[in-house]
Amino acid sequence: MKILAQISRVIVGLLFIFSGLIKLNDPIGTQYKLEEYFEVFAADLPAFHDFFISLVPFALYFSVFLCTAEVVLGIALLVAYKPKTISWLLLAIILFFTFLTFYSAYFNKVTDCGCFGAAIKLTPWTSFGKDLFLLALILVIVYYRKKFKAFPTGIIVVISTIASLAIAVYSLRHLPIIDLLPYRVGANIPAQLKPSEPIRYLYIFEKGGEKFEFEKYPSDTTLVFKEMVVLNEDAKPKITDYKVWNDAGDFTEETFKGKKLFLIIKNLTDINTAALPDMNKLINNVRTKGIDPVILTSGNSSEIEKFLNEHQLNAPYYYVDATVLKTISRSNPGLWLLKEGTVKGKWHYNDTPTAEEVIKLVK
Repeated sequence: MKILAQISRVIVGLLFIFSGLIKLNDPIGTQYKLEEYFEVFAADLPAFHDFFISLVPFALYFSVFLCTAEVVLGIALLVAYKPKTISWLLLAIILFFTFLTFYSAYFNKVTDCGCFGAAIKLTPWTSFGKDLFLLALILVIVYYRKKFKAFPTGIIVVISTIASLAIAVYSLRHLPIIDLLPYRVGANIPAQLKPSEPIRYLYIFEKGGEKFEFEKYPSDTTLVFKEMVVLNEDAKPKITDYKVWNDAGDFTEETFKGKKLFLIIKNLTDINTAALPDMNKLINNVRTKGIDPVILTSGNSSEIEKFLNEHQLNAPYYYVDATVLKTISRSNPGLWLLKEGTVKGKWHYNDTPTAEEVIKLVK
């Protein structure tokens, strides 16, 4: 059993480090997931509505804390730093995660828990199963916690904490170090809106207490339809919700034509207006070089028009769903460059490029 405890220690440590680093790469993504959980709990538990809503503004801090804790606890476990204390902390955090994934799976809420950020998508029940597996391993670690030989390796834990926080701060002040989102540089958006191959389905029927499965919809009207299952999930479009419109109609296809520099304004409540003068100068400069500046926003027309006038932003604006804008850009405002539908550049407002840099990317 001691061997099992050592194996459990390695597996749990590596998984915690991997999960934490993936999420530290994009702490805003975890922030969005926490906000979603808080809003769901507020709706499902009316007696605690105000409490959970009050947590929403602090979601980013919780995100950085939890992601950093995963990495630091994983490293501490591997180097056997204070194994008794670390074991109990691991148990506490896995119980928290297990509760969240069970809630997601059982009540079909927050259907992607973001356990591994945008790197690995897990279904709610798969996420719950993963946490039960980790819980079992951590219980083994807790049981044998007194058998682990403690090492005075506090400096490693301190360094890992500082390094983890540095990764989070960098990602927040710029963009994720590794962009795993479907709107990343190099991705072709129109291609991702289509399935990679024809979608195949399994049709499940029932008759006389017996189950029947067909890959083509049957003509037998005596069969009772039960469910339809996608056989080739990987062939589904990677992007399903990208829509661009204004009061005149749909302009989605227009965004894929020619060279477009998009100014992303996710909302008007937490936007960094100090970055707008440089961005305004940029879009005015590239306009004369055959690059069309376009503003994408989720705000309403009266608010956005007033905002654009106040900041002298002279470019046509279109609406995009707020969730889509959050996925396109982790920055508010942000910049997104497309050439014939292929992403050529993405920038945080702290990294606004020069017109020459933008032009070079779309030559």
